[in-house]
Amino acid sequence: MRLSDFKALTFDVYGTLIDWESGMIAGLKPLTDQMTPVPSRDTVLEAHAFYESTCQRYTPTKDYREVLATVYKRLAEEWGLSASWDAAEVYGQSVEHWPAFPDSAEALAYLKDHFKLIVLSNVDNASFAYSDAKLGRPFHATYVAGDIGSYKPDPCNFHYMLEHLGRIGIEAGDVLHTAESMFHDHGPANRHGLANCWIYRRHDKEGFGATMNPGEMPSYDMMFHSMAELVVAHKAELTAG
Repeated sequence: MRLSDFKALTFDVYGTLIDWESGMIAGLKPLTDQMTPVPSRDTVLEAHAFYESTCQRYTPTKDYREVLATVYKRLAEEWGLSASWDAAEVYGQSVEHWPAFPDSAEALAYLKDHFKLIVLSNVDNASFAYSDAKLGRPFHATYVAGDIGSYKPDPCNFHYMLEHLGRIGIEAGDVLHTAESMFHDHGPANRHGLANCWIYRRHDKEGFGATMNPGEMPSYDMMFHSMAELVVAHKAELTAG
């Protein structure tokens, strides 16, 4: 299997292209600064993953900004901290400040000349607009939870994406689903029969960070530690012919 076998790369954004873990840690400082000792980065991220995924599962039509605000409230309760709803809503708006990984925009600028670039993300359109700008607005189509009314790993999100891609002449066999999260993306990609590429950003860390443990590990067809590595591999394919 080669990257050049595919017409489209479908992307998860947060954790793959945007460094959401660093954004979360920065946004949660009003809570964690109240704690002695301050919990480890992965402890914070794993708690966030639990409350985010349960909120998305129980209230799938809730806007992502409201999901994040609810997560903030739940974390404050778990940690026995004082937190106003105003502070929770500030955190709900924090996607605006989440940074892109340093290699993302340059890699996407290269890849858009060779593939259709598609977003499938657990976010709302208003929040995604900030990330899209950081990434150089390279995408041909964006399918977000706010459009669909559910959150990955719900199969509806992948059904929605594939149905809409069919309208622009892209079939399931043309797609390489490209993502970091085993829980949100690679498990569902396996179940939908999609080829998949793991951007293993957390290769030098333990655990699953801001995503839930997927249980049995999904399979993947390709793996790179960064978007820059993916670009190097594609260029090598073109050179080899």
